[in-house]
Amino acid sequence: MKYTTLLILAAALPLAAQTLRPIVAISHRGEHLQRPENTIPAFAEAIRVGADFFEADVQTAADGKLVLSHDATVDRCTDGKGRVDSMTFDQIEALDAGIKKGPEFAGTKIPTFDQALDLARGKIGIYVDIKNATAQDLVSHIVEHGMADHVVMYCKAQMCKQIQDLNPKLKVMPESNSTEHSHMLVDLLHPKVIAFGAGDFKPDIIAVVKEAHAQIYVDIMGKTDAPEGWQAAIDAGADGLQTDRPGPLVEWLREKGYKKN
Repeated sequence: MKYTTLLILAAALPLAAQTLRPIVAISHRGEHLQRPENTIPAFAEAIRVGADFFEADVQTAADGKLVLSHDATVDRCTDGKGRVDSMTFDQIEALDAGIKKGPEFAGTKIPTFDQALDLARGKIGIYVDIKNATAQDLVSHIVEHGMADHVVMYCKAQMCKQIQDLNPKLKVMPESNSTEHSHMLVDLLHPKVIAFGAGDFKPDIIAVVKEAHAQIYVDIMGKTDAPEGWQAAIDAGADGLQTDRPGPLVEWLREKGYKKN
């Protein structure tokens, strides 16, 4: 091989390495296609397949207990009916959150936020989707469980600011929405990461976030939740992908060199 060819290859190697930046795999509501969403079995599977985060939706029960439920009511995912914020923890704990997914999950409970934090510690991060909870409650529980360095907190700008004021160490993640809104978020919060959905994952908004040196976590679900969609999102600037298919995503990221562990 000629010396000039070796020089060209040597020069190209650092560039190639830079393009393969680490990509974070986020398991939406745990592994919920085959397991009941927002439950310990779903989170345990996200850990098993090697996801970096599982997403958990936090609500507050009538007696102040933090529990996990995407919906404001228990109707869709359990054998009961009613609003989470109108039920005590004892009433919520009595529900079956697994039977609708299949008989093998009968008896699965709606977990508390504390249980999710205990499960995750030392194994995986938590993408905390704040549905109905106070900043003080969330911060207290996260810090008490030693998870301050291992959560990212998805919420509106006002809640993000409240969390930052209580504990600047915690990583907040507001939604981009538009170029104007993203500029406002950068000026107000200086966030390390900003969330994107399919509707706002656009070049002009991405540019604002990249200029601020913030990372981008984007939802990749439905028809785009496959290798072609994952690659397109990464090429457009995504640093983290929230998926309904954590196992296949992690395997693909490892094959492509975007994930080492």
